[in-house]
Amino acid sequence: MEFSDYQKAANRTLYGNEQVLTNCALGLAGESGQVVELIKKYTFHGKDLDHDALVKEMGDVLWYLSQIAQWADIDFDEVAQSNIDRLNARYPNGYQAEK
Repeated sequence: MEFSDYQKAANRTLYGNEQVLTNCALGLAGESGQVVELIKKYTFHGKDLDHDALVKEMGDVLWYLSQIAQWADIDFDEVAQSNIDRLNARYPNGYQAEK
C-alpha cells in the first residue's frame, strides 16, 4: 500500500471538523505513549514483546500522523520521501556508530 493511498483510506474514519488538528496531535501523543509502554514492559519488566499489540499501536500512530498530514494538505508520500531524503543526506553510507 502506498502512503498516500493509506492516507485517503484512513481519512474516511476521521470524525469531526472542529479542533481536528488538536485531537489528532493529542491522539498521536497518547498512541505513541502506548508504543513506549509496550517497549518499557519488554525492556524493564521482563515481559514478552507483544507483536500484535505493537502492530496495533503503531497502526494507531500511523493513522494520527496521516490525518495531521491530511489536515495540513500534505500528501503522506511526501512525508515519507522527505524523511528518506534527509536520512540519505545525513547518512550517505548508512548509519555508522562513531568509533
